[in-house]
Amino acid sequence: MHDHVLHFLTWLVSTNHAPATVRNHRTGLRRSLDWCDAAHIGTLVTVTTAAIEEYRMALFGARARGGNTLSWATQGEYLGTVKNFLRWCHRRQLILSDPGEELVLPRRPYRLPLGVLSAAEVELVLRQADHWTVIGLRDRAMLEVFYSTGLRRAEVAHLRVGDVDVSRGVVLVRAGKGQRDRVTPIGRRAIRWTTRYIRQSRPRLVREADPGILFLTARGRGFGLNRLSERVSGYLAKAGFPHRGSCHLFRHTAATRLLEGGADIREVQEILGHRNLTTTARYTHLSIVRLQIVHASAHPAEQRGRKSARRWLSRP
Repeated sequence: MHDHVLHFLTWLVSTNHAPATVRNHRTGLRRSLDWCDAAHIGTLVTVTTAAIEEYRMALFGARARGGNTLSWATQGEYLGTVKNFLRWCHRRQLILSDPGEELVLPRRPYRLPLGVLSAAEVELVLRQADHWTVIGLRDRAMLEVFYSTGLRRAEVAHLRVGDVDVSRGVVLVRAGKGQRDRVTPIGRRAIRWTTRYIRQSRPRLVREADPGILFLTARGRGFGLNRLSERVSGYLAKAGFPHRGSCHLFRHTAATRLLEGGADIREVQEILGHRNLTTTARYTHLSIVRLQIVHASAHPAEQRGRKSARRWLSRP
């Protein structure tokens, strides 16, 4: 069965699945193979619906490194890799029937995005970067890009110098989530900071060969994702928001502010690069300014409160 898993992972790569997809399948299938080895299940023929159900229950009772149970999302991801693998095996007639066809994945609880920053809070975070230094100017430009475009962490890390079109005011996002390219707007302020960074700081960060990546580390390389999160989290902590997330917080904030500013939800969907509108719709729950206005103007208790206040104010 190990050989079939290797062939499946190779097939994912050869069919241009995203590196993150391949990595997640590798992790999930490695865990399932370890369980199969312990359960003495060594061939595809011995993988039955009952065995898969046992594995599902094993994941339900498993513990993560910190001692907590695996989240529903993690359990679903692990089981999803098994389901995809068995479907692939069935299509290639490696097995007569698909034992994972009837497997029901755990229902994920509906979660709202992390709390967003107010406009004033964002400005406070942006001011933490000392733009008079090489690194500070780079970080200020990077934070401005996050806030203006709502790009994902990996999308910012992989931006190239030529991807920012100053004249058109857009950013080309190459191979975003799902390996999809898209063009998204970038504001004039973010363009000014990015242009200043390219002219003043970036040449001093380039080492022997220019990799072409827009935002470079002090060693002249592109940012790793964890390192990028550390930089953003550091500025949030300096501004007094140590527990408010990192790069994705700016994405949540940008989406919410766009909706509150009157942007249509489908327009925000295109800007963020969401495939499904339901993903974007989560931000409407955070953008409650319009709902507050409707509530204040339509709720009977609010109406009576206004009338009482007017009567009280009109007393001599």
